[in-house]
Amino acid sequence: MKDMLPELKYSKTACGVEFMLNVADSSERPSWFDWKDKYVTDFFEFYFFRSANGYVILDGEKIEINDGDTLIISPHQHQEWHIDTEKLDYTFLIFQEYFLTNILSDPYFIYRLQFCFQHDHPVCFNLPNDEKSYLLSLLSEIKLELYNSIVADSYYLIVAELLKFLVVLNRIYIARLGLTQNASVNLFAFKYKELLEKNIRSSFRVADYARMLGISRIALNKAVDDAFGVTAVHLLKQRLLQELKNELIYTTKTPKAIASELGFSAPNHLMRFFKQQTGQTIGEYLDYIRSHGHE
Repeated sequence: MKDMLPELKYSKTACGVEFMLNVADSSERPSWFDWKDKYVTDFFEFYFFRSANGYVILDGEKIEINDGDTLIISPHQHQEWHIDTEKLDYTFLIFQEYFLTNILSDPYFIYRLQFCFQHDHPVCFNLPNDEKSYLLSLLSEIKLELYNSIVADSYYLIVAELLKFLVVLNRIYIARLGLTQNASVNLFAFKYKELLEKNIRSSFRVADYARMLGISRIALNKAVDDAFGVTAVHLLKQRLLQELKNELIYTTKTPKAIASELGFSAPNHLMRFFKQQTGQTIGEYLDYIRSHGHE
C-alpha cells in the first residue's frame, strides 16, 4: 500500500527569518521547496503570480496557473505541481496558524476566513490590479519589518499587518463569489469547521459534531447557515468528499478499505455518495485525473 504524502513542515532555518511567517519574491528565495515533490504542508500559503505556466493538482483538483493569478493553499492539502520553474515570477506569503493564535483572543479567527479550508469554491483567481496592488503593499510592509533589524515590538506590528491582509482578502473573496458575510458572533459554526478538519476520519455524522459542541443538531445547523449560508450536512459532505478523493488518488487502498475507514457501511454506499456529490463514478473520476496530467 502506498503511504500518504510526506509533510513539509515550516522551518525558520529554511525560510531564513525569526518568525513562523515569511514573505518573499521568487527571485529572492527561488527554491524554498522542491516544486517536483508531492507533499502536504503544515502552514498556509498565498501566491501572487506575475508570470506562471503550468498547473497544480490540489486535493485531486487540477488548477491551471496563469499570469496574474492568486492561489491560496490551506495546511495539509495534497499538492502536486506541474509548473515551468524557468518562467515563474511570484510573491509568496506563508505562515503557521500558531503565529496568529498565539496572540488572538479569538481562537477561531482562521475559520472565519472563507478562503481557508475551502472545499466548495475556487482558491485560484485573477484579481483586479487595484485590489492586488493593495494586498501586495500590505505584504511589502510585513516584509520590510521581517528583514530589517528585529526589535521588541516587531512581532506585534507584523501580526497587525497580517490581520489586515487576511481581512481585506476575505472581504474581496466574499464579494467576488457572492458568499455569506460571516458576521455571526456565534462561534459554533467556526468550531464546527475546525472539528471537521480534525475529526473527519473518525466522526461522520452532524449529530456527532453537535454532541462534541454540546448543542443540538438544529442549533448547529442554524449557526452554520448564519455564518456560511449552507447546511452543516453540506460542509460535512464536502469535507468527507475531499478526504475520499485523496484516498483514491494518493493510496492504493481498495474501495472496501476506504469505505471502512471513512464510515461507509459498504463499498457501494461509498460509490453512491461519490456519484451523488460529483456526478461521476469513481472510475470516471480516476480516468479524468489520469488523462489530465496526474502522475
